[in-house]
Amino acid sequence: MTFDEIATLLSTRKVGIAGCGGLGSNCAVALARVGIGTLVVADFDIVSFSNLNRQYYFIDQVGMKKVDALSANILRINPAVNVIGRDLKLTPGNIPGVFAGCGVIVEAFDLAGQKEMFIETILETMPGIPLVVGLGMAGWGMNNDIRCRRAGNIYICGDEVSEIGPDLPPIAPRVGMVANMQANVVLEILLGSEIIEN
Repeated sequence: MTFDEIATLLSTRKVGIAGCGGLGSNCAVALARVGIGTLVVADFDIVSFSNLNRQYYFIDQVGMKKVDALSANILRINPAVNVIGRDLKLTPGNIPGVFAGCGVIVEAFDLAGQKEMFIETILETMPGIPLVVGLGMAGWGMNNDIRCRRAGNIYICGDEVSEIGPDLPPIAPRVGMVANMQANVVLEILLGSEIIEN
């Protein structure tokens, strides 16, 4: 399949991204570059200086709402993408409405509690929708530990072990690897390729 054929097919697809931090912003940009038609990006946070070591923002965007800054960056890369920015805190009550019509949803939260709530809500209220989760990307090195594993309709990207902490921060290389792996899994789902179960 040529790039033009891929972009033409993807231009009709809608993908949701929950969280616009390191995983979400980089995953969204990767999907925009390959021609995804619609991206629903949801977050309630603002860009801070400390985000710039791993998130797809610029220093002049510090203080902006993440959904607004990310939407602007995506449109500078590919103005054909329909970006729907949702500036809100995701809850079990609003998740189904925010991501209605999405063919694939990407979970891109930092905190374990948010991840758990989001995954449980999707499984309960949108059980047929593939969910691509990021789990384990803290620190540096350990390239060969990052992988993708499928469990039913959930696709888990990361090493599934390294937890973010003061001595094991999230930084650009590993966060970017997992974010781009998530984008690649979205493409595998949308373009019809099978993912090997580990």
